[in-house]
Amino acid sequence: MDFPSPPPPPPPPPSSPSLPWKTRLLVSLSSVCGDLATRPNGTVNRRLFRLFDFKSPPNPVKPIHGVLSFDVIVDSSRNLSVRVFTPSSDVASLPILIFFHGGGFALLSNSSFSYVAVCRRFARRLPAIVLSVDYRLSPEHRFPSQYDDGFDVLRFLDHESNTIGLLPPNADLSKCFLAGDSAGANLAHHVAVRFCRQRSQFERARVVGLVSIQPFFGGEERTEAEIQLDPGYIVSIARTDWLWRAFLPEGADRDHGAANVSGENAEEISELEEFPATLVFVGGFDPLKDWQRRYYDWLKKNGKIVELIEYPNMIHAFYLFPEISESSVLMNEVREFVSKCMEK
Repeated sequence: MDFPSPPPPPPPPPSSPSLPWKTRLLVSLSSVCGDLATRPNGTVNRRLFRLFDFKSPPNPVKPIHGVLSFDVIVDSSRNLSVRVFTPSSDVASLPILIFFHGGGFALLSNSSFSYVAVCRRFARRLPAIVLSVDYRLSPEHRFPSQYDDGFDVLRFLDHESNTIGLLPPNADLSKCFLAGDSAGANLAHHVAVRFCRQRSQFERARVVGLVSIQPFFGGEERTEAEIQLDPGYIVSIARTDWLWRAFLPEGADRDHGAANVSGENAEEISELEEFPATLVFVGGFDPLKDWQRRYYDWLKKNGKIVELIEYPNMIHAFYLFPEISESSVLMNEVREFVSKCMEK
């Protein structure tokens, strides 16, 4: 009796990601700029970094790709503001996406060119009203300043008097989403936890979804991915160690609950019944991918609704580069996730 031949083995994974030359150039430049601006003494050369951090102004009058944008001050005493992106849409009910940019808590802003472009894409393609938060940066402002800023934006939105002229009539505050990439995804998670713990203080705002794009988590342990992929594209052990030292409280190590969210110092979230449905994105060439998978496993273990989407050939922050086809795919995945959450 003849048995069928076994299928051929799958091809081995590529040893390096396939990236357009434009992406490789931009990634190299951003890495060099970040390294030059972050000093060994734990401070940031803001003046130098501003030379490389290209800004985009708001466009409150003339739409760009069907989206208007304008800045709103949330708290002038700490320069806390949001940039609001409003799409041209006749949809009866638009969700609100509160977005936190990446940059290791220390770099970039909501007016940085790449983040303005990506927020405009989210506003147009979901569609949604996007509020991109300009939170305080470390090391000048350490933990928990960034978490305070993110949470206070939610509280600001909850007061109707603050949203007059800020949100269009079809904005649905009962359908808020927290989203972010890298450090911004870390921030979004902690804001979600705080919101759940203080849910009774809110009258209008409700968080129904969390979009976690390659979140910046870590710990004292060196994971297999960190060792094998170091130095990675944009992310390296040396860079992340510097960023954690600049952000965490003086004397804290990387097993602090802000960094190692699924470790021994993790917050207890199993009792948080209203923790939002979560979508986690992971890149195969991201040295942080093991920490991101642990986050997914930890949420699942705690009974939360969570989905993991992996892009095996992608680097950290790949979605910021529109020339990469997977960037558009990610946008579609977020749109489907938002749509599903809106239906519940």
